[in-house]
Amino acid sequence: MHRRNFVAALAASSFLPGMVHAQGKPIRLVVPFPPGGATDITARSLAEPIGRILQQPIVIDNRAGAGGSIGTAEVARAAPDGLTFGIATLSTHGVNPAVYKKLAYDPVKDFAPVTELVRAPGVLVVNPELPVRDVAELVAYLKAHPDKVSYATPGNGTISHMWAELFKSTTGTSMVHVPYRGAGPAINDLLANQVSVYFDQVAASLPYIKAGKLRALAVTWDKRLDVLPEVPTYAEKGLQANNAPSWFGLVAPAGTPAAVVNRMQQAVVAALKEPAVRERLAGQGLYPSGTTPAAFAQQIRDEIAKMQKISAFAKIQLD
Repeated sequence: MHRRNFVAALAASSFLPGMVHAQGKPIRLVVPFPPGGATDITARSLAEPIGRILQQPIVIDNRAGAGGSIGTAEVARAAPDGLTFGIATLSTHGVNPAVYKKLAYDPVKDFAPVTELVRAPGVLVVNPELPVRDVAELVAYLKAHPDKVSYATPGNGTISHMWAELFKSTTGTSMVHVPYRGAGPAINDLLANQVSVYFDQVAASLPYIKAGKLRALAVTWDKRLDVLPEVPTYAEKGLQANNAPSWFGLVAPAGTPAAVVNRMQQAVVAALKEPAVRERLAGQGLYPSGTTPAAFAQQIRDEIAKMQKISAFAKIQLD
């Protein structure tokens, strides 16, 4: 029997009702981004309650680099024994497949989708020195000053970059792209007015918006956010295509038994219902989800197709 199939069958036998999966061994949860960011906060917010529900400790393993590709490939290579899961994001399972010529993993074939964990609204922010106060004024300003306004991103091919190119394509505007090596330098130059526009996640920009250091023009959500009630959605401004938020999900290596996947999905859903978990996530601008494995699998396929269209429009292709 093929090793992966043998391991999968062995793991499935450990998932009979009432039995502690894999004899209570720790579960490794690979986070493909550095500690401290929204992805990491999501993982750490859920690790304890999920571990408690499963009666198994969950150990966070940060494997950052290459836009999340390094850690994601680590999950793809892991044995499908129910002891390794990974955080999947719009970047790792939507953007990266669309912009990289080669990836060390196949976002569909190499994984067993478990669930979408949370949705992470995006926000369009500008330096207050830019003389615009809403999306309509920004579009008018950009059309009056083509390629005179610069926008920052944490790097080529990031979700911030894709959001910006989507905005350009739906509004018929042009801006100058200034890619940085990470979100920290990008937002620092935005605060210093070295660049004017940034497409960010609410979780990261919220403190600066609240402090009046950045002006928020629109959010990617189906309704106004409780944390930014004065900021309209893109849909309110006639830009429905821009209204899709980012997200973080959970995947297992391909071949992980359905019983294992379903048990983990059920534990996640239960953990997301706990008030303390919801409160901590809400404080970071993150909103609990908990979709079925089948729905999450379809979501990944849809996101890849969408990002491929944006990548083709902007001619984004990375080695």
